[in-house]
Amino acid sequence: MSGQVEKIALFIDGANLYATAKSLGFDVDYKRLLREFQSRGNLLRAFYYTAVIEDQEYSSIRPLIDWLDYNGYTMVTKPTKEFTDAAGRRRIKGNMDIELAVDLMEMAPTIEHAVIFSGDGDFRRLVEAVQRKGVRVSVVSTMRTQPPMVADELRRQVDEFIELADLRDKIARPPREEPIQSHGAGVGAE
Repeated sequence: MSGQVEKIALFIDGANLYATAKSLGFDVDYKRLLREFQSRGNLLRAFYYTAVIEDQEYSSIRPLIDWLDYNGYTMVTKPTKEFTDAAGRRRIKGNMDIELAVDLMEMAPTIEHAVIFSGDGDFRRLVEAVQRKGVRVSVVSTMRTQPPMVADELRRQVDEFIELADLRDKIARPPREEPIQSHGAGVGAE
């Protein structure tokens, strides 16, 4: 592939990436994440998958969804399902695995490299299937937590495992600076 730019697509399991980054102690800056992967090749698509609680007046994820939608991400959402578990507790379910799998299978003929942001072992067979179609597959997750957030069988299947902690300097949102406390007129002002 000398001189050719690799065609890449990102497949981001939003809840999984959020939990993984939190466990490593940082927040993802999605503009920086996009730039990082644009610098690695021809980024054709960046899918972001998340379930949304429909009947809430305000959802804390709604501003993120809107921002991502306007800033280069292809949003894939669906309403969560509410159910009662065997112990009588109210549970909310919003698994996006099938949506991610369908999109990756559909994109496989047009890309050379798929980057999946998830450590879910359920994706092992999906990875195997797209590899048979000639697509190189990377997974972004972490081994640096106890327990690791990437399933061993998935890590063994992929062509490349990308440690999320190693991307921190390139994709982390900078910490918010506390305002300088002024003690009198003009002190600390520039």
